[in-house]
Amino acid sequence: MSRDASELARRLASDAEAVCRHYLSNGRRQGRYWMVGDVRNTPGRSMFVRLSGPESGPGAAGRWTDSASTEYGDLLDVIRECCGLVDFRDVADEARRFLSLPRAEPRGRSPRPVRTPIPAGSREAARRLFAISQPIRRTVVDIYLGNRGIEAVHDAGALRFHPRCYYRPDDNLPTETWPAMIAAVTDLEDRLTGAHRTWLDPDGFSEATLGKAPIDTPRRAMGSLLGHAVRFGAADEVLVVGEGIETMLSLRCALPAMPMAAALSANHLAALLLPSTLRRLYIARDADASGDMALVALTERAEAAGIEALALSPRMGDFNEDLRAFGIDALQAALRIQIAPMDVVRFMLFAEAGAV
Repeated sequence: MSRDASELARRLASDAEAVCRHYLSNGRRQGRYWMVGDVRNTPGRSMFVRLSGPESGPGAAGRWTDSASTEYGDLLDVIRECCGLVDFRDVADEARRFLSLPRAEPRGRSPRPVRTPIPAGSREAARRLFAISQPIRRTVVDIYLGNRGIEAVHDAGALRFHPRCYYRPDDNLPTETWPAMIAAVTDLEDRLTGAHRTWLDPDGFSEATLGKAPIDTPRRAMGSLLGHAVRFGAADEVLVVGEGIETMLSLRCALPAMPMAAALSANHLAALLLPSTLRRLYIARDADASGDMALVALTERAEAAGIEALALSPRMGDFNEDLRAFGIDALQAALRIQIAPMDVVRFMLFAEAGAV
């Protein structure tokens, strides 16, 4: 490690708890450690950061280990991963900003390293956007989902909030900024492959826009999407899949323990990759022609793989419309007669018993 990096790491470690509260805000202090899901600020407890200890050597303050992934490092690594940075110059500048230190001056005539731009819409651009976004609790996203009838989001780690997400109507118009719900698109190994943006109206909800920003295309995706999905819960033998994020979150309100995935469109739903452990697949169809085609295509693929495929059909256009029109009790009653009896016991009756 260079002298500059060592000094920055030492300064960060001397105030390790403040660093953690800023960059790992989804965690919490437990004794001499800060506990969080991983170095990218996912909620959880598998990663721990030492908040006190010697400046170097075993047990040094600021050092962290992720017991799930076996990753480890110092607080400069935390800044790099949380902010989605690549070049050390950018990591160091962010660390100096946090520490209220001046930026480093260029040394002598050393050539400035060439920085490779990240292509717009790429997988890396999606990873950076998700990394710099924040948890949705008590944000415009929280309000937006509540106005859509989604009062509780279970396993919300796939969703984040960006207060000023760029939106460009087309190549000839200036870039705008709007608050946005950012959703992580992941593969079957839980690796982030893309991101989905829903720009939101900061002025609130209306029946015309349903809370989305008053722009031409309030939903856009970036990165690699084909075969992948926005996931809520870890799939094993049973999985519910559908198109929209709000549709699947509405179903999660009724079946909070059942794993679900939003493929984001009918075409992507038809091409969704299925886990090898899957035994029963529920397909939440949208009530339109493209939804019917996706249902047929995915059913054929699932059955060819030896997976039982069952359709879930809304009374209206989709399950979010059902939730808003009829309420959670009516939605649960409608689902109870559409899912397999063993899943009623596993995902409905046990959940109801646990809530009593």
